[in-house]
Amino acid sequence: MSETPPGLLASVADLHEMELARAGGADIVDLKQPAFGALGAWSTEALTAAVMLWNAWGTQMPAHARPALSATAGDQPMVPALMRAAAERVATTGVPIVKLGLFASEHAGECVEALAPLAARTRLIGVMFADEGPDFGLIGTLGRAGFAGVMIDTADKKSGSLTEHLDPLTLSQFVSEARRHGLITGLAGSLRIDDIPGLIGVGADYLGFRGALCAGGRSGTLDPLRLGQVSARLRAPSDLPRP
Repeated sequence: MSETPPGLLASVADLHEMELARAGGADIVDLKQPAFGALGAWSTEALTAAVMLWNAWGTQMPAHARPALSATAGDQPMVPALMRAAAERVATTGVPIVKLGLFASEHAGECVEALAPLAARTRLIGVMFADEGPDFGLIGTLGRAGFAGVMIDTADKKSGSLTEHLDPLTLSQFVSEARRHGLITGLAGSLRIDDIPGLIGVGADYLGFRGALCAGGRSGTLDPLRLGQVSARLRAPSDLPRP
C-alpha cells in the first residue's frame, strides 16, 4: 500500500481548461472530449495546439512542476487495425501519453498486441471499464505488449460511479496485479470528492476526475474552486492510510 496520496488526473475539454488544470495543480492534464463518449477524442488540430501549449509550459516552469499530458483516442471498436490507427493519430501530434479504451470484447487481447510496436515509442495506457465486467487477465497482456499503464473507468456514465461497481478489495487486487507487470495505475469513473478517502488506501498512482471538477457535471465547464477542493482532499494528511 502506498504511503503517498495518488496524483490528480484532470480531464479537460479545451485549451482554457488546460490552463485551469495546470494552475490548479493537476499532475496529469488529460485531453478528453466528454461530449463524444467515455473516452471522446479531441480533433487532430486541437491536439496539435494542446501539445504546443504544453511545450510552452516547459519553458515557463521547472520540469518537475509541469504536469504530464495525456489524451484519449476515442471510443473505438475492438478491431486491431482501427485501434492502431486511432492511437497513431493521437501519438503523431506529439501527445506523450495515449489512452485507449479496452471495451468488453473477445478481440481485446488482439488489439493490445497490435499496439505493441507503438508502445515501444509512445507511452500507452489501457483503460478497462468497471461496468463491463473487466477481465484482469488482460493486465498481463498489456505488460507484455509494453504498455506504460492501465486504468479502470466506467463506460456508461449513467451507470453509477466506479465505487458502485467495484469494491476497494477488488480495486486493490487490480493495482497489485498491474504493479506485478510493471504498470502504473489509475482509477476513474464519475468519482466524487467523497470517494477520495476510501480510494486512497487502494494504492493507485492516480485518481481521475471530470464531473467532480465541473459546474454542471462532466459536460459542463471546469471550475477552479471544485478543482482546488479535489486537489486539497487528495493531499489532506488525514486521508493518508495509517501504518
